Amino acid sequence: MKDTTRARIAAAVGAASLNKDITAVYDYSNSGYRTISASVKGGSLNGYDYTTSSHFSGGGGSLDFYDYHNSKHVQLKLNGSNFDGYDYDTGKHFSGTINGNSISVYDYETSKYYNYSV
Repeated sequence: MKDTTRARIAAAVGAASLNKDITAVYDYSNSGYRTISASVKGGSLNGYDYTTSSHFSGGGGSLDFYDYHNSKHVQLKLNGSNFDGYDYDTGKHFSGTINGNSISVYDYETSKYYNYSV
């Protein structure tokens, strides 16, 4: 999965689980902030990644979103402090956990964990 997709997932999960607007994501694997905004309101996810100048959004009461940068869908389901999904760009699954502002994404394509803070 692309770095940008993982960071967008972290922003979406952070916005939904913390019930607040996200304005940046700290990416520990790249040791830096990514300027990504995300909000979940009225069952819709709206986000913008300033690094790639592209939107990602979804609706219908789920966190599934369309990634305009990759022109592909990302399926994303939040279940308490856990989440999982499927990246249609790579054709691979991912999963993760949320602990306060910390989000860990396990990417089945790379078989690695990626950690973020929102």
